[in-house]
Amino acid sequence: MSPADLTRIRAHHPEAVLEAAARRPRRRLLADGGRLLIVAADHPARGSLGVGSDPFAMANRRDLLERLCLALSRPGVDGVLATADVLDDLLLLGALDGKVVMGSMNRGGLAGAAFELDDRFTGHRPEDLERLGFDAGKLLLRVDYDDPGSLTTLHSAARTVDAMAERRLPVFVEPFLTRRDGTGVPRNDLSAEAVTRSIAIASGLGGTSAYTWLKVPVTDNPDDMARVMETSTLPAVLLGGDIGDDQDAAYEKWRGALQLPTVQGLVVGRALLYPPDGDVAGAVDTAVGLL
Repeated sequence: MSPADLTRIRAHHPEAVLEAAARRPRRRLLADGGRLLIVAADHPARGSLGVGSDPFAMANRRDLLERLCLALSRPGVDGVLATADVLDDLLLLGALDGKVVMGSMNRGGLAGAAFELDDRFTGHRPEDLERLGFDAGKLLLRVDYDDPGSLTTLHSAARTVDAMAERRLPVFVEPFLTRRDGTGVPRNDLSAEAVTRSIAIASGLGGTSAYTWLKVPVTDNPDDMARVMETSTLPAVLLGGDIGDDQDAAYEKWRGALQLPTVQGLVVGRALLYPPDGDVAGAVDTAVGLL
């Protein structure tokens, strides 16, 4: 199905999205292997389109969808994390059958904006995820002790954790301690101390943590991860992020952290969808092998 076909369906039969969601075969969050590999594609809605040296690598929707469909077709890939527009396209393409579908919830902190850390929930709501029969949600929690907007995000995140728990839907919280550099750009602190503190903050959100998962980065020094992950008993997945040109080094960092008892898998986006050598299937298969 071409982008023109998708547009035609959207224009003439918008109800087709909900119909596709209703007939989608579902699965458990954790399959028999007990490990997760989720491909992430929620970057565009934040205006973050760049990969490596190409500032608009993710701007071509047809190309992005082809990469996502290829990744989702590979053995061992459990599902996808994305915003509504991308997930609606994938629903219409039939690419989400039997996959874990995770909606991205707060995308209001646009990349480069003065309000970037006042990260409003402009994506999926808990009721949307429930209505569409999706399997989980994800929220980003960047906390800057010098930015009052972080308190708004914290409060909204806590209420979202509550709303997801009421629906018995898992919510993956991605926490960072962040501060602006000399140019005003937010930088995530990946020191062991900062990641430890961010995990402690995220774990305590809401009236229950029963349905809360963590989505955490590997620390600057991967050897610190064992100590850092002792901060919480919540199940966790590793965040991939933009790894640059040194893909092998990133795989090695993930390999060690994946052995830790609370780590249940990987959520990786650009590193798998836009690998330096262009081999999406190869990058995905290598990540599957780490699990």
